Amino acid sequence: MTDAVRPADHPALPREKVGILIANLGTPDGTDYRSMRRYLSEFLSDKRVIDYPAWKWQPILQGIVLTVRPSKSGKAYKSIWNNEADESPLMTITKAQHAKLKTALETRYGEGNVVVDYCMRYGNPSTKSVVRRMVAQGCSKILFCPLYPQYAGATTATANDQFFRALMDEKWQPAARTLPPYFDSPAYTDALAASVTRVLAPMAEQPDILVCSYHGLPERYLHEGDPYFCHCHKTTRLLKEKLGLADDRIITTFQSKFGPEEWLKPYTVEEVARLAQAGKKRIAIMSPAFSADCIETLEEINEEIRESFVHAGGESFTYIPCLNDDDAHIAALMQSIEANLQGWIA
Repeated sequence: MTDAVRPADHPALPREKVGILIANLGTPDGTDYRSMRRYLSEFLSDKRVIDYPAWKWQPILQGIVLTVRPSKSGKAYKSIWNNEADESPLMTITKAQHAKLKTALETRYGEGNVVVDYCMRYGNPSTKSVVRRMVAQGCSKILFCPLYPQYAGATTATANDQFFRALMDEKWQPAARTLPPYFDSPAYTDALAASVTRVLAPMAEQPDILVCSYHGLPERYLHEGDPYFCHCHKTTRLLKEKLGLADDRIITTFQSKFGPEEWLKPYTVEEVARLAQAGKKRIAIMSPAFSADCIETLEEINEEIRESFVHAGGESFTYIPCLNDDDAHIAALMQSIEANLQGWIA
């Protein structure tokens, strides 16, 4: 509606912009019991994460799991917490990723033409609150970008679900797109390979094997059509080819098993022990499924999985950090974002 035909009492309208909203998994607000319980309740109540019937799962979750697990998880978070900023490393890294992407996108498209923001699937800032803010800023189009290289129902899909739920509350709903998985993007593979080379090249003795540890899922999800398992194996294959590694110098494993079901195998914590017992005394390990270091990498891999390897006779355990806000990672994300903004902005 132009100013010439707009009634005098018509609400003010902001200039139309394109929004780019990056989303990560989420983080508790603190390491105390109540913060952990609130976060875990939201996370573990997600039907995309645990798809048992509510009548069966909720009494277990609310009565047993959320009585014991918040204290245990709080202790793990305390070991990695960013005390200076009073936030989890995932939040610190997501803010850094957002800052670099914001600068790059505003430089590319003009500061007045795009709005770049970030949200979390669980915890704060919530997807709903950030979508509301972006609409108020004039975003008539939003590209939603879950920062998961490989697609999984329990990560990409649930983030998208929450985004679309947020749109349902908007009177004037913006046009929407979602960023597809980018695990096979050459720029992403290049960034992964560069991160490996940066850590391993200065080492006097090279690792016997590179372990690519991905977050696990129940095995039945694969048989129900989730492509995550295949995306992970292709990620490893592309990385192997880029680094020029022999087949026996790199493997795919899965971590973070939860509950009684069989999950995707081999389990990282068991496989690193088997490698040590088989004579692979020097290993390097990385987590290509995570765009940012978090509790599963900084605590689970660097503590629990490291301990399993050393206890089984391993001698050298090298952790290769996630891509985080590395410039090559930001460049890879920019390529995917720009490709999916086609037709929306010049």
